[in-house]
Amino acid sequence: MAEVWLKHWPRGIPRSLTYPEISLPEILSATTKKYPENTALIFLGRRITYGELDQLCDSFASALIGLGVEKGDRVALLLPNVPQFPICYYGALRAGAIAVPCSPLYKARELQFQLTDSGAETVVALDSLCGQVAEVCGETQIRNIVTTGLMDFASPVEGTSTKEVDAFEAAGRFESVSLKELLAEHGEAPPKVSIDASKDPALLQYTGGTTGVPKAAVLTHRNLVANTFQFGSWLQVLREGGEVVLAALPYFHIFGMTVALNVPVLKGAGIVLQPRFDAGEALRAIERYGVTFFPGVPTMFIAVLNHPKAASSNLRSVRLCISGASPLPVEVMRRLEAATGGVVAEGYGLTEASPVTHCNPVDDMGKVRVGSIGLPIPDTEAKIVDVDDGETELAADEVGELVVRGPQVMAGYWNRPLDTEQTLRGGWLYTGDIAKRDEDGYFYIVDRKKDMINVSGLKVWPREVEAVLCEHPAVKEAGVIGVHDPYRGEAVKAFVVLREGFEGKISAAELMRFCEEKMAVFKVPSQVEFVEQLPRTAIGKLLRRTLKEKAARR
Repeated sequence: MAEVWLKHWPRGIPRSLTYPEISLPEILSATTKKYPENTALIFLGRRITYGELDQLCDSFASALIGLGVEKGDRVALLLPNVPQFPICYYGALRAGAIAVPCSPLYKARELQFQLTDSGAETVVALDSLCGQVAEVCGETQIRNIVTTGLMDFASPVEGTSTKEVDAFEAAGRFESVSLKELLAEHGEAPPKVSIDASKDPALLQYTGGTTGVPKAAVLTHRNLVANTFQFGSWLQVLREGGEVVLAALPYFHIFGMTVALNVPVLKGAGIVLQPRFDAGEALRAIERYGVTFFPGVPTMFIAVLNHPKAASSNLRSVRLCISGASPLPVEVMRRLEAATGGVVAEGYGLTEASPVTHCNPVDDMGKVRVGSIGLPIPDTEAKIVDVDDGETELAADEVGELVVRGPQVMAGYWNRPLDTEQTLRGGWLYTGDIAKRDEDGYFYIVDRKKDMINVSGLKVWPREVEAVLCEHPAVKEAGVIGVHDPYRGEAVKAFVVLREGFEGKISAAELMRFCEEKMAVFKVPSQVEFVEQLPRTAIGKLLRRTLKEKAARR
């Protein structure tokens, strides 16, 4: 297939790049040489320069090596978006270790799985999360526990001192060491660790587990360096050394790590860290620090726009918003454009691709296509193939599975060769996402392959049904799944969250009739259940698996 998207390629952006043979933390080293006095991190009033950040990363690398961490060992990070995350992330990589980001929202059972599966021997944890670490340590290979406080790197004026409780000592079972003490004791540069960027893993990034047990994508230094340069070139509108980024996306998720950390570091930007997304805090940060780049997910943008102080807040410093993880509603896009005056563009990626593979052009709002994930970024090939045979390439506007390839695609899944063979075939990454491409080369996500509902042999894509339901004025959100049906094989069931004021005033039958007017009868939900909220991942993706489990219990 000719790369039809090239006729709409953004001005000034190379179609192919030359990637330096470097490890990921060497991007930080290069930026530090250019902008040592530039602000790198802003957290609760404190500013940390690139020179200071680089030194702290060196200190942590030295500390890890002093703790016996060797090349290839896994270092788990149980941290929100605080300065300690980039310090320990880049520092661990400089020591030759493999980083394993863990969600601070995990319960003990989920944390134990990830620590055990990765074989992590060192964990850096926020002190408030020490209890759950202590609970599972005995079932893992963890031998080094590094603790840190939320306010350890906050401004003394804005940060409040907190009494740190060592849960490990309280449990009488495990010893821990303070990150602040480690950094103070190791001011020297770490020994040089030889890293083969194309082969050596940098990250074990776990998938969201939206469709089953999470798997760890093995992302090499080259994968992450390539995606940083790929997306950095796509965001050419960002001025080197002159941007301020709001880091509300969690760093333990690959979207946040690449788009709100690695790319900003490449650009020498100042990064405003938000440990937990709060719309009011986001509005204050935008005004106070003059945020120019706001990457996020639709739920974040909706919360900011709907906040009581949104109308009185000045958001005009924001020149670019990138949305991902789930579809961005047209209404939200238009309101965000109006509020900021900047470009709002939707993109696409997946854990297995470091993650970015597609994005709308950001140099001109006129090139952004509503509902589209955009064009493949530099050095990324993409095509739509037949869902059944996985090989036949489909024509424009035909629906099939999206497959991609490029330097950002993972090496495979950690200790899961069969899953790797299923996902990486013939040099292509099979995304599991159902999509289509228009005649101009813009791609559109239709749904997840695993979420397809088979009604009497006919395909039903949940997102299509959800979109129709959300057109009803009473519906705030909808989640659609397939449930067992003895006659048709599967039937369509909808979980619906009503807008305020409509509770008890709308019936399931009325919503079904509404759908009948707008889609084929086999797509219409045969069951509608009203719920107060829908289950979502930390990044905002709908957890259909949880809905299916709920339906099964019924």
